[in-house]
Amino acid sequence: MKQNSAEYLRTNLHTHTWRCMHATGTEKEFVEKAIESGIKLLGFSDHSPMPFPNDHVSGFRMRPDQLEDYCRTVEGLKKEYAADIEIHIGLEAEYYPKCFDALLELLHGYPIEYLLLGQHCTMNEYDGAVSGYPTEDRSILDQYVKQVVAGMETGRFLYLAHPDIIYYVGDENILLEAYREICRKALSMEIPLEINMLGIHLERTYPEERFWKVAGEVGNDVVIGVDCHHVNTMYLPEAYQRAMRLVKNCRLKLMDAAELTGRFFAG
Repeated sequence: MKQNSAEYLRTNLHTHTWRCMHATGTEKEFVEKAIESGIKLLGFSDHSPMPFPNDHVSGFRMRPDQLEDYCRTVEGLKKEYAADIEIHIGLEAEYYPKCFDALLELLHGYPIEYLLLGQHCTMNEYDGAVSGYPTEDRSILDQYVKQVVAGMETGRFLYLAHPDIIYYVGDENILLEAYREICRKALSMEIPLEINMLGIHLERTYPEERFWKVAGEVGNDVVIGVDCHHVNTMYLPEAYQRAMRLVKNCRLKLMDAAELTGRFFAG
């Protein structure tokens, strides 16, 4: 029996799996919960494996040797639930300068249809800062903006997930100019920005209303992503309503993420 009313999103391209080490539940459970919630198109986009050029081991992403099983599992569900829901295979990845070419090489030959840009750390993770930690250091803000812009310029990312994850607590004018630079680049590249429902649900520092006011002024396209890490966070009607209020209050150009499937690429 479906839980949702007409007032819930129909497309979610931001879904994680247990392989990232901070999500729970099986992919099958996620699919069934999405169907129950009235979602018509579901994209898995777990935290991408990253071929670091040293011995660094990330604590929040799948390992390279898990990529094949990830793709096989989601492809199996695609076929099993074809009559009930449209399923796609993606990844959420950062733009790490020393890793990006190797990442694309790693993904070659796998049925990855899209990448989401989610810049959780600056530099190359092992030598940078966590984007979501509070900082007054302008150099961290500047580096975040530099890498987000560079990531968008690769042309490999479908949309920018939680663009407002950077938690700069210094001068507001400096922060607003950083927001404008991200929004202007996204607009010029025709890359949508994501309002993150998990951030709303968990009352994180994002969505940051000041960012979205800038996005409204710039005229960016906007999508809504669940950022699902647990079965019980696939259906978040209160978070969705708050996201819709943000869209209205900031005069945002909301689009259905299903419109982006034409930009998918083969692995």
